[in-house]
Amino acid sequence: MAGFTIVHLNDFERPFPKWALARKSLGLQSFGMNVAELAPGETIPEHTELESDQEEVFIVLTGEATIVIDGEDHAAPAGTFARLDPEPLRTVVNRSDSDTAVLIVSAPRTSGYTPLDWA
Repeated sequence: MAGFTIVHLNDFERPFPKWALARKSLGLQSFGMNVAELAPGETIPEHTELESDQEEVFIVLTGEATIVIDGEDHAAPAGTFARLDPEPLRTVVNRSDSDTAVLIVSAPRTSGYTPLDWA
C-alpha cells in the first residue's frame, strides 16, 4: 500500500444525484467528507447529527449557497466555512441561479483529535 490516495473530484463515486462521495473514493477512515453539488433550487436533507455526535463543517467551494440553521438563513457565498455542533437542525439550499458545490466534513466529537496549541 502506498500510504496515500489522490482522486480528482470528477472521479469520485456518484451513486446518487448531487452527491460526490469523497470519503469512500479516498478510503478515509477517521472522518467523513463528501461534496454536495446542488443545482438551482436543490437542497440537502435537513438533519441534525445528534445520533452520531458529529461536529460538521460546510465549506462552500463554488457558487452561492444558503445554510439554514434552526430555521434561520445564512448567506454562504464561495469561500464560506460554517461549523455546527451536533444539535442544530441544518440544511444547505441553493437559492441562486447557478450551481453550487459544498464540501461537508464531519467527525464525532469523541474522535480523539487533539488540536495543536498554535493552530
